[in-house]
Amino acid sequence: MAADERIEQAELLYERAVFGGDAAAPDTADRVLDAVEADLRLARGRVVHARFLADRVADAGELELFERAAELYERLGDIRGQGEALFWVGIFHQVVRDDTEAALPVLRRALELAGQAGDRLTTSYVLRHLGIADHMAGRLDAARAHLEESTRLRRELGFLPGVAANLIGLAYLAAQQQRQDDASALLSEAVELAAKTESHGMLRSAEEARAELRLP
Repeated sequence: MAADERIEQAELLYERAVFGGDAAAPDTADRVLDAVEADLRLARGRVVHARFLADRVADAGELELFERAAELYERLGDIRGQGEALFWVGIFHQVVRDDTEAALPVLRRALELAGQAGDRLTTSYVLRHLGIADHMAGRLDAARAHLEESTRLRRELGFLPGVAANLIGLAYLAAQQQRQDDASALLSEAVELAAKTESHGMLRSAEEARAELRLP
């Protein structure tokens, strides 16, 4: 249900309470508006994170937004929403605070909830960032497994910019494992997908990786 539909529903519940004497209506309205608040906080938190990626200036309010969203989704029994919000809590710790130790338990819980909800997109995101954690810790085989599974899911979903992002990470791994031909092929596909989807940020990242890894 869209946010405006939920707000309209809450207004109708108000009228049922005030004019119809429905004592249960306010509690129902609270749940409806909690869902609106959760969606809004999650969306606003993502915008704050996008701003961080652009200017690298941390905003502590980002974590508060994601944690409140996760709390509301849990209260509503919305495991898909809770899993997605917890993923972003993990991202705040991993990316903004550079605290992988704090991020990993949250990411693993997000993966569990996303799996229960059948949320393949969030699953692909969590797997990507678990792969990044493995890569940073030198667990290259585990990193590759996580990134390849994330990529498989993203291909199934048609999420091609996300596929390109993963291919860049896999190219770095391949180069570290002395698989230069694989690294070159992965970056070529990443460039192709980024250009096809007009994902200019991914295109720049792929070209930077090619230069850094000194690949043709």
